[in-house]
Amino acid sequence: MDSEQITKCMKALCDPKRMEIFRMLANGKLCACKILEKFDMTQPTLSYHMKLLSDAKLIVVEKDWKWSYYSIDKNTFDSMIQYFQDFNF
Repeated sequence: MDSEQITKCMKALCDPKRMEIFRMLANGKLCACKILEKFDMTQPTLSYHMKLLSDAKLIVVEKDWKWSYYSIDKNTFDSMIQYFQDFNF
């Protein structure tokens, strides 16, 4: 993962709501409706947050008829961890 992609991921996670959504997804795949239950926001606002996380490749979405299920993209997350572990302090 390069610096540009890391920056995109970090920007996506810098919002407290998106960070909390990401944390929720650490427990496994969730339907958008379950995520929405935890926040005081509209469905379009949730969609906006999910799009930013998806565009940063932090999450993946699976469509099942009218439902969307979200989960963490483990490859991206592992690449982020490796990027920071490569720092030599």
